[in-house]
Amino acid sequence: MHLFCTVIAATAIFLVIYIVVLYPVLLGIISSRREKPVRKDSVLRSVSIVMAVRNGEKFIERKLHSILGLNYPRELMQIIVVSDGSDDGTDAIARSFESEGVHVVRIPRGGKCAAQNAGVSAATNEILVFTDVRQTLHPDCLRNALAPFGDPSVGAVSAELHIRSGQSEDERDTGLYWKYEVWMRKGMSRLGSTFGCNGPFYALRRSLWIPIPTDILLDDAWLPLTAMFKGFRIVLEPTAKAYDFPTAIDSEFRRKVRTQAGLYQIARVMPELLSSRNPMRFHFLSGKFGRVLIPYCLILLAAATFGLPPALRMPSACMQFAFYSVALLDLLLPSGFPLKRLTSPVRSLVVLAAAALFGVKVYFVPPRTLWKETTVRHAA
Repeated sequence: MHLFCTVIAATAIFLVIYIVVLYPVLLGIISSRREKPVRKDSVLRSVSIVMAVRNGEKFIERKLHSILGLNYPRELMQIIVVSDGSDDGTDAIARSFESEGVHVVRIPRGGKCAAQNAGVSAATNEILVFTDVRQTLHPDCLRNALAPFGDPSVGAVSAELHIRSGQSEDERDTGLYWKYEVWMRKGMSRLGSTFGCNGPFYALRRSLWIPIPTDILLDDAWLPLTAMFKGFRIVLEPTAKAYDFPTAIDSEFRRKVRTQAGLYQIARVMPELLSSRNPMRFHFLSGKFGRVLIPYCLILLAAATFGLPPALRMPSACMQFAFYSVALLDLLLPSGFPLKRLTSPVRSLVVLAAAALFGVKVYFVPPRTLWKETTVRHAA
């Protein structure tokens, strides 16, 4: 019994360390030695920009100004705003831009994927660009995002999302986690493909478009992955930049529950991700799917602790108690307190692991119920 529990505890600890630390280091080494360069060009392609939005009156005027301010020929840009049953001022604000070439489509509320499908039905150009309402764009974002399509092996291109500096400690920690995520995606992109795009701004060849099932939680993963399984690459273009507001840990928790639920869902509807058909299977298991295993590893470690030899049981229990106590302590410390430099990252890790555990709800509730509005500190 002691041996069995020791093996379980050691395996759980190793997996957590491997997923969080060792694999990223390995990815950095491999991607620096086996990089597959992308052949870019400066061809000005025609694009249809599709923005699905519901109740986005706080952001839509700024976003449309950001799109219209892109450093790209207006005659090559088709701008389509799809209002998903909005009941605020979204439609009126969007229609005020019709004289500048913005086409507004209103549909009954059906969810983001239904809105995107409706937008693509009205699209006529060579490249589809999907963008969300909240984020703003660097003037060269579109031009730089289209350059990788000069490589015929590229099917989808993601912009790099930058999180603006947060005011509170947990906002800064959430932004720090995103930088870690972007670093991972850059490594995978250099090797071959990422496993999706950044929803706020990504581009897809029109010829690769497939209508998105309306219950899909992660359109920015499902749609690019359909291109990957047709033999095309999904790449991240660092010079194409979009900017978002920071989110606090409570809002980030809800978002991560949805994204982790979406990962469960993607693995279910695309089982080929786990097969040899996936040229990046090792990286999917290590860098993406591995993260949903973290909470289960922590649970196994806690359970196995009761069966460890006496010499190991107390140290293991004390270390786990200290780890979770540090996370709880963060709730009590005031913002700006020096110790939060330690406690906030630990709390963020625990909250994000909990989100991965809660994501399993996708198997028991309608996927749409997991959609929650992301709240940000700055709304203007």
